[in-house]
Amino acid sequence: MRLITLAVVLVIACTARAAELPLVALFATGGTIQSKGTHRLTLAEYNESRVSPVELLADLPELKSLARIEVTEISNVGSGSINTERLLKLTKAITAELARPEVVGAVVTHGTGTLEETAFFLHLTVKSDKPVVVVGAMRPFTAISRDGPYNLYNAVRVAITPEAVGKGVLVVLNDTIHSARFVTKGHTYHVETFVSRELGPLGFVDTDRVVLDRNLLTRHTAKSEFDVSTLEELPKVDIVYGYQEASAATIPALVADGAKGIVSADNSPAYNRAFLAAQSQGVIIVSGDRKGAGRVTVSDSAAARSRITSDNLNPQKARILLRLALTRTSETREIQRIFNEY
Repeated sequence: MRLITLAVVLVIACTARAAELPLVALFATGGTIQSKGTHRLTLAEYNESRVSPVELLADLPELKSLARIEVTEISNVGSGSINTERLLKLTKAITAELARPEVVGAVVTHGTGTLEETAFFLHLTVKSDKPVVVVGAMRPFTAISRDGPYNLYNAVRVAITPEAVGKGVLVVLNDTIHSARFVTKGHTYHVETFVSRELGPLGFVDTDRVVLDRNLLTRHTAKSEFDVSTLEELPKVDIVYGYQEASAATIPALVADGAKGIVSADNSPAYNRAFLAAQSQGVIIVSGDRKGAGRVTVSDSAAARSRITSDNLNPQKARILLRLALTRTSETREIQRIFNEY
């Protein structure tokens, strides 16, 4: 009887300790972190199948002593298949979960190819100061040297860190914490691929503690003016790439296809006439750059042509911001104000 009593007491104590752990909402979307290859040395072309969120967590029992995890599966696809429907579903689900007082933060698993786009979209639309951490992997679940499990463990560590509150959406890979506003993928396959070129990371996930060194001054999350809670779609915005002897033929085709905005990744003189024609049909043009660092500055000539400049957002992030800006206004000065603040 005494053994039975002790066993019951032990179970109750363990249950009580588990209930005291912070609660994190995990949202799975797919990507390399959930992908399987044919064998342990398959580091590319690893599309045999994908693990479920349940398998992902079962493979990481260390999380049980760190936090309680509640899982929502948004999708299980590569990052190239993340579309408007999934983005809106994801941000609405995160906002709803973070509104629960007992949830301290959220983690999103994602493929790395377009991870920076989803992270920036969430940075602009999630209505909460609680931490949101987007995480992925450069090597598949089945690889001999996979990075996914430790990345995920570190993402949860950041999500439960009080110092992460109010810093917007964060991206965590390779022990490094980046802001969704400034991070980009910088290498096709190295594990240290994510970089914040001009300003550097916000901090690091060290073995002893999570270190966050600075705050953001740009608007985001709870202070964002964008409200997508009732939206089922977003305005169509496309990107054109500038290069020597560029053809302007794509621009009228994009307009005919329904583009409400176009981001130019480094202007070509050949585009000017086509851009003017697009603008006459109400299409908003944002001047960006392909170099990956530095601001596209506001100028009198750009303003005279009703061109918006993208500040230091890369073209893919400028596209995200323009889509959201167009849900509020089509006035170019107001859109430029938005680009200046976000």
